[in-house]
Amino acid sequence: MHFISQELEDYIEQHSENEPELLAKLNKETYQKILLPRMLSGHFQGRVLSMLSKLIRPVNILEIGTYTGYAALCLCEGMQSHGELHTIDIKEELVDFQRKYFDLSPWGNQILQHLGEAVNIIPDLDVKFDLVFIDADKENYLNYWEMIVPKMNKGGIILSDNVLWSGKILDTVHPNDISTKVLLEYNLLLKNDPRVETVLLPIRDGLTVSRVL
Repeated sequence: MHFISQELEDYIEQHSENEPELLAKLNKETYQKILLPRMLSGHFQGRVLSMLSKLIRPVNILEIGTYTGYAALCLCEGMQSHGELHTIDIKEELVDFQRKYFDLSPWGNQILQHLGEAVNIIPDLDVKFDLVFIDADKENYLNYWEMIVPKMNKGGIILSDNVLWSGKILDTVHPNDISTKVLLEYNLLLKNDPRVETVLLPIRDGLTVSRVL
């Protein structure tokens, strides 16, 4: 997932906003106790998510793929005082870990956890969203997109993570590599979907910013 040198990544972090203390603790505990800690958004991408949320000032936020809750807390930093963040994940064993850090934050009462398959949960959310962060199973990215766009407010922002897929989108695709196939189709869809305008940013493993027209 490193497209630039570690030295340059370190320089970028050192010249961006500092990682908040609570998120630094969450980051450390994730690496100590949770499988696949590289799934964590981390310092730099977290500050990008925070900055985007502060620029958007969303009321309602949707996150697909909670993991340990790092990105959710970053997105909450720009949420309006009466707003809510809905976050969806399939891993029951992470719910208490997430809730611990959510409740240590200023937004504990505004973060709603949903446990289960996002494709089953999203249709039942009777909410219009200003900001969405997609960071879950790549095989369902196309399904998530089609479910989410109708639930967006005009001018709302959809963020899609891992769209460069460790550079695999440039390689010859193995017949059994469903994730890469879907991401190639997904990136093309976002480029050509007349309902949005899109820019793909080479941040970490690729972050697409799509604005709903």
